[in-house]
Amino acid sequence: MSCSGSQRGAQSCQKDTDCLGGRICNEHSRCSEPPPGSAAYWSDAAPAPLVEPDASVALIGSPPFAMFGGNAQHTSILAGAAPMDKPTQKWQADFGDAIVGSPSVGPDGTIYVSSHDHKLHAVSPQGQLLWSFETADRIWSTPAVAVDGTVYTGSDDDHLYAIDGKTGAEKWRFRVGSCSEPLGFGPEGTRCDVDGGPTIGSDGTIYVGGDGLYAVWPNGRLRWKFATSEHVSTAPAIGEDGMIYIGCLDDAVYAVRSDGTKEWEFRTGSDVESAPTLGADGTVYVGSDDRAIYALASDGSQKWKVLTGAQVRASAAIGPDGTIYIGSYDKKLYAISPDGVVKWRFAAADKIHGAVGIAQNGVLLVGAQDDNLYALASDGRLLWYLPFDADVDPTPALSQDGTLYIVGDDHSLRAFQ
Repeated sequence: MSCSGSQRGAQSCQKDTDCLGGRICNEHSRCSEPPPGSAAYWSDAAPAPLVEPDASVALIGSPPFAMFGGNAQHTSILAGAAPMDKPTQKWQADFGDAIVGSPSVGPDGTIYVSSHDHKLHAVSPQGQLLWSFETADRIWSTPAVAVDGTVYTGSDDDHLYAIDGKTGAEKWRFRVGSCSEPLGFGPEGTRCDVDGGPTIGSDGTIYVGGDGLYAVWPNGRLRWKFATSEHVSTAPAIGEDGMIYIGCLDDAVYAVRSDGTKEWEFRTGSDVESAPTLGADGTVYVGSDDRAIYALASDGSQKWKVLTGAQVRASAAIGPDGTIYIGSYDKKLYAISPDGVVKWRFAAADKIHGAVGIAQNGVLLVGAQDDNLYALASDGRLLWYLPFDADVDPTPALSQDGTLYIVGDDHSLRAFQ
């Protein structure tokens, strides 16, 4: 993925996101520097030309409906109640490559899935492919959907796209940054990738990371940019007061005011590839590659810190009682009380990369790189699990009728009930 931190020694891997620094997972399943001369990941791909948006479109946009973490605070509360017993698969839709972003369910029940096959796909609740929208590079992010059905997605081709959710037609695209190698390897080639978010604000403004934090009006024009020294690879979180929070590969968490100016920054010991999550009292919960989970007060001061055994790239989920649930690359899911006390740990057989989803009936849903999706009670008891053929990194989606939508590295979207 888009990493530009300090280099480490060789390590085993299954995919690029397992590697630190600007490295890739090679054919020997080891993290290595990209080969010389490999400026473009797909040599025959090129970014599409910029299409100017209509300047007459009103700046106030449609309110948000679905996005990363379920809302602008990223608390990961799902729409429906999860099955208490192991569910049965209803249907399966197959795509051309791994799916790393979570599926999003739109107002009419359409499921939107982004994939490394360069495409955003729309699938009906019955499993029928409705349309596919192609970009020039891989898509990592969870699609964001507004109430009017507009779907926003980013791509590693350095663009943010607005797409009509009914037809799949492009409304506009916005070029993030001016990186000279829009499809390249390493820190410069990935610096402007739009691989986290987008997050929709209450006024319809779209917030997305790249070579900084961008605020884009609903008509596709730049509202403002907050520059950072390295890449922002995670989805921005928005507080009730309009403050925007981002994690960055310069080892920092930033709070940015609604006018694009910095309120504060907090330094961790390594890259921050965990999207911040906001508690009801304004506390910011975030993980870091320094193996720690942080709770930060609204003024940027540290409230507490929990150490884990490996990098923390998952985002936190917050239960109704304030319990914080967050996974680590040490293969454990942590349940932490609001005062920083670890209540329990659940051990998977491999890394936990994605956020926990919290169902309306309190069931916790979390995937792992041991190829399983787990359903847990709020006290950490295993209720059931579903095995798959590859990593399950994204948070599942759960519709109001209890249909569970699961994606992963096996290139498929599956519906369970």
